[in-house]
Amino acid sequence: MSENKHKSALNESGSRPVAGNVNPKSAQKIRASRKRKFLEEDLLQQLLEGNKTALGRAITLVESNQFTHQQKAQQLLESALPYSQKSIRIGITGVPGVGKSTFIESFGSYLIRQGKKVAVLAVDPSSSVSSGSILGDKTRMENLVKEENAFIRPSASGTSLGGVAKKTRESIILCEAAGFDIVLIETVGVGQSETTVHSMTDFFLLLKLAGAGDELQGIKRGIIEMADAIVINKADGDNLKAAREAKSEFNRALQLYPSKESGWKPKVALCSALQQTGIESVWELIAEFQKNVKENGYFQKNRKEQNKFWLLQTINEHLKNSFYRNPVMKKELEIQLKAIESNKITAFAAADLLLEKYEKLD
Repeated sequence: MSENKHKSALNESGSRPVAGNVNPKSAQKIRASRKRKFLEEDLLQQLLEGNKTALGRAITLVESNQFTHQQKAQQLLESALPYSQKSIRIGITGVPGVGKSTFIESFGSYLIRQGKKVAVLAVDPSSSVSSGSILGDKTRMENLVKEENAFIRPSASGTSLGGVAKKTRESIILCEAAGFDIVLIETVGVGQSETTVHSMTDFFLLLKLAGAGDELQGIKRGIIEMADAIVINKADGDNLKAAREAKSEFNRALQLYPSKESGWKPKVALCSALQQTGIESVWELIAEFQKNVKENGYFQKNRKEQNKFWLLQTINEHLKNSFYRNPVMKKELEIQLKAIESNKITAFAAADLLLEKYEKLD
């Protein structure tokens, strides 16, 4: 008896047709058609039902650079928008090595125990050489990723500034539509463009280390003015005394700054994400902030200002894409780049020529 006659139907793959008369190309088209149907007809409904797979696909769709995907993503975002705006958005930043991922895992796990649904948008730095990114946050948050009420999405920062991915704002809306009431945005690290993070969050948390030589760095005016709380992490063991001293220094520094428009006075807290101590105090601090700003009307005012900011950002992004994708401008850009290499023109003059030509295009 031949080998094929001994094979049981139980050995057949569920995705492989039993009959051998199906054209592979036809089968591929059928699978692609089913996937498109899911994307176009069911994705929003699945998203609103809290399906994490659908949420992942939706974020992939908005992150895509393909024109057809961008059109579908825009439709999806417009449909999801009425179901968003129901979370508190918390930006978490700090220098590399401060323990952002460990803190988020401990903090997220605590919130889930309180009955919350937590989404984490973790941004990994992209290489300026290869443009690659490790996207390793899921491996660092191995306990949180197992939670039913947690969603972790690592994204590459790409060329965007501010320590966030290009489509983080859109991802927040999708997470809210999927029913997540707390969205944590982990940034690449403290830089000169952290205003981008601040412009899309309700609460801005700055993680610091004691005894790492960065206390004075933390007193940089711009960062302190944005922070709603400074949390000194790794406040345990032999480092506890240094952490308490750092807390006192930061408290004194905060006295020098004017009051925030929100009416909130930034606070300093200690925690050990590894030992899971001080996490409850951090959440109580954020809850107090949320209560205060909702009562005085700043919460909604801030959300409206964020929408205005992102309107301008979207226009800037659209104009930039329109310029670089235009076939005429692509050729002109190559010409001017070669002229700059040959020292025939300055970069400023070349830019003026290109923009002038672009404005004259129909």
